Amino acid sequence: MNDFETDSKGLFLFFTKSINHLVMKRLLYLLLLTTLTLSADAQYKLEYGLMVGGANYLGDIGGKEQTRRDFVWDMHLNQTNIAIGAYTRYKISKRLAVFGAFNYLQINDADSESTNPARRARNLNFRNRMLELQARAELTIFYDNDVGGKGYYNPDFRLYIFGGFAGYRSNPQGQILFDPNDQFDDVWYNLRDFQTEGEEYGQFGWAIPAGLGLYFTFDKTWRIGWELSWRTTGSDYLDDISTTYVDPASLPSDEARAFASQANQQLILDIDDPDAGSVNDHQYQEGFSTKRGDPTNNDSYLTTQFTVGRVIRGRSQFYRKKYSWLRNRTGSRKSRAKF
Repeated sequence: MNDFETDSKGLFLFFTKSINHLVMKRLLYLLLLTTLTLSADAQYKLEYGLMVGGANYLGDIGGKEQTRRDFVWDMHLNQTNIAIGAYTRYKISKRLAVFGAFNYLQINDADSESTNPARRARNLNFRNRMLELQARAELTIFYDNDVGGKGYYNPDFRLYIFGGFAGYRSNPQGQILFDPNDQFDDVWYNLRDFQTEGEEYGQFGWAIPAGLGLYFTFDKTWRIGWELSWRTTGSDYLDDISTTYVDPASLPSDEARAFASQANQQLILDIDDPDAGSVNDHQYQEGFSTKRGDPTNNDSYLTTQFTVGRVIRGRSQFYRKKYSWLRNRTGSRKSRAKF
């Protein structure tokens, strides 16, 4: 072997070792970055934000031409009112999270909004300004970490379903619409105190929220979403209507007696439909249980809300202790973990 062959072999071995060393160094560096990303991601679990949207209800007031239908078919969409609140979300795993929220919402409706003659002749109305505290679990059923496939991981997308438990404070109110002698002011009265059906019911109740939602995460920090939530309740008195008319003599005040039955002869004449019945069909009759509401189905309410939230970001203790030197490394590319 001459000197040229010896030098060539040595040069080849030198370059081979250099390339292998560089490749191994890069692989080690990428492995460390991946470890750091996973470690940091475990800390990016908390989110907080605001909710705003609308609320509606399904109960003894509502409907169109028919007496009663389930779910949204019996709602008056023009009676949708405000629903606002604040929330926090905690991520347990890639697909599972827990969610807590506090909401203020208003549900309301009136028989005058119905096209059913019997309901219009009954002529009742209500509004209920409610406070609600809920907790629930969320399960992600679809996600896309890189919407648009551009490699920026911005934004990402989640679609989820949820179910849980809620407690609420309820305060149904009503207006006296039939006031021929101008006895009453045009104000909203607290109906729970009137016991318009001779029943006592509490101001606090429970509900089971269930529904679906989605959100996009932008810049790994901000979240914008939407959700639809149906609450099944344990009460039939969100609207103060459930069973039958009672003897007016048993009611505590003139206001209670006036609100308990709002039907009147002129209203029934204006409806001009035999299905509207008579005044006697919409007031107390001794010896008869005249229907005022439907006790076989509890009231429910629905909210649809947009959410705007912020992810709380931070480094794990493991990251700070073991890998802070990588963060300050000259020329290194900073990597931010996704939530």
